[in-house]
Order: sequence, then C-alpha cells, then structure tokens
Amino acid sequence: MEARLDYFGNPLAGKVLRHINSASKLLADSSLPITIQELVKIRASQINGCGFCTDMHTKDAAEAGETAQRLNLVAAWREAKVFTEAERAALELAEQGTRIADAAGGVTDEAWADAAKHFDEEQLVALISLLGVINAYNRINVINQQPAGDYQPGQFG
Repeated sequence: MEARLDYFGNPLAGKVLRHINSASKLLADSSLPITIQELVKIRASQINGCGFCTDMHTKDAAEAGETAQRLNLVAAWREAKVFTEAERAALELAEQGTRIADAAGGVTDEAWADAAKHFDEEQLVALISLLGVINAYNRINVINQQPAGDYQPGQFG
C-alpha cells in the first residue's frame, strides 16, 4: 500500500499537523491517565480502520508498559475481564463518540453518566477533546491511505 500523497512532507499539511499536535500535547499533559488516553486512541482507530494510528498507539502503549493481553483485547473490551470500570466507561464513550453518524442522538445519557462517575470535569473535557483529535488524525490517514507498520515509539517526538 502506498499513500496517495506525501502528506507528512507537504508544507500545508505540516502547518495543519502542528496545530493538531499542539492540541494532542495539551491532552497528553492533562490529568486524564495516559493508560486511558492510549486505550481510547486505539479503540477509535480500530473503529475508523486507521492502521497507521492503531499501529502507533498500540506500540506507544506497549512502550509505556501496557500488556500484550490488554492490547489484544481492546477490540473486545466488553467481554474482557482485564479493564477497570473507568477504562470501560472511557471505551464506551470512545465508541459512541466515534460512531456518532451511526447512532441517532450521538452519545447516550447512560454512557455520559457512567463516564462522569469516573472522571472529573477536566478529565471529561480531555476525553471529549482526545476523541476529536484522534478522529481527525484517523480521517487524515484513512483518506490518504497512509501505510501502517513502520512506526517506532517516539518517532514524532
């Protein structure tokens, strides 16, 4: 598979990515636990069929100490016993927030209430914003058919 164009080498794309990356950095430094952040990015990327981001975030999560068992079960988190209640709430919000077009009304009140039980307001803002950012990255990479598999942890700084 070849990318449709050299998105990462394009000057305009570089400007766009600097802004998205700035938002991503703010979120990485938020009080939302990094484990939750990576699980959410992985799940949204799986749903969107973004191999590039799935590759990146599974490798980053493993580098940060996430286990292979948990990484292998992200796509089937509902049936897996290895996720905490807070992680489950975040994964549910990630799924519903990523599949907005598939659900009349978007994120359910139940999913929101469950997330609100586990996360404070700043963490909820970070979670919502993280979903917006990862979905933007996913769309860029899927539309461009960005190949996956070559990412090295820390490659982008």
